[in-house]
Amino acid sequence: MFLNKLVEVAVISVFLTLAGLASATELRLVRFGPIGEEKPGLIDDQNQIHDLSAFIEDITPDQLSDEALEEIAEIPLDQIPVVPGDPRLGIPLAGIGKIVAIGFNYVNHAAEMAVDLPSEPLVFMKATSALTGPFDNVIQPRNGHKLDYESELVVVIGRKAQYIGEDEVFDHIAGFTVGHDVSERAFQRERGGQFTKGKSGDTFAPVGPYLVTRDMIKDVQNLSIWSEVNGEKRQQGNTTDMVFGVKEIVSHLSQFMTLNPGDIIFTGTPAGVGDGMEPPVYLSPGDVVRIGVEGLGFQRQTIQRPL
Repeated sequence: MFLNKLVEVAVISVFLTLAGLASATELRLVRFGPIGEEKPGLIDDQNQIHDLSAFIEDITPDQLSDEALEEIAEIPLDQIPVVPGDPRLGIPLAGIGKIVAIGFNYVNHAAEMAVDLPSEPLVFMKATSALTGPFDNVIQPRNGHKLDYESELVVVIGRKAQYIGEDEVFDHIAGFTVGHDVSERAFQRERGGQFTKGKSGDTFAPVGPYLVTRDMIKDVQNLSIWSEVNGEKRQQGNTTDMVFGVKEIVSHLSQFMTLNPGDIIFTGTPAGVGDGMEPPVYLSPGDVVRIGVEGLGFQRQTIQRPL
């Protein structure tokens, strides 16, 4: 939901200001249009897209500071034209610097994968070349035969974070979005045991549909998260079940690497992935996957044969 601060429209009923934050900037930001030609936009409380391109060139790391987001929120909504039709939605942020991901971060997912709970966050990277829009097809890689789905809450960094404490974390977060951590399990486990190799195929990181600013989420540690394959519910979890919460993850990562505006963090997935079923059930060309996180929207992808 979009709150126009200038005219003080009171439209928030589901999402409330995070406790402890000095100000509330409540926006759902999107990028819409053909691949490579996306324009910046925002979503109003009627779920209409408004074209921001007359005000900002794009939604980039430069737009993720509190000050920049406040400037966007102060634009009178009636001055931002509504986009007609039903345009494609792209990744809601251009210029993503790095994709950091956390493995086995839900208690029930670690159990279904028969691994011990990690004593500290298990960190791996996904290649930025894996990024794709939330409704674009996912391409099965050549020689891949164990394609799997993982619905995830994604943190978007808005302010440089280096050696920060847990009490500082939310000051460094611009917002949240939905991520699909597509995984090729054979590459991940049978080709040298490398997470990154199994997580970085082209189209393996659908992100979006929205970048929801942090003030719109009442409690990031109490959001439902789910996935469906061909209409069948597979995952049904809640961020309360994270082994390490958002504060712990971001603070921990900042001790080992600088997190810059525009970096994104996949925070793990709940139980119900195909690899955890008995017997395992992997994705095939033609399968349709839907994933979502409460308050952040949902994605939908069709699995496509290798190019």
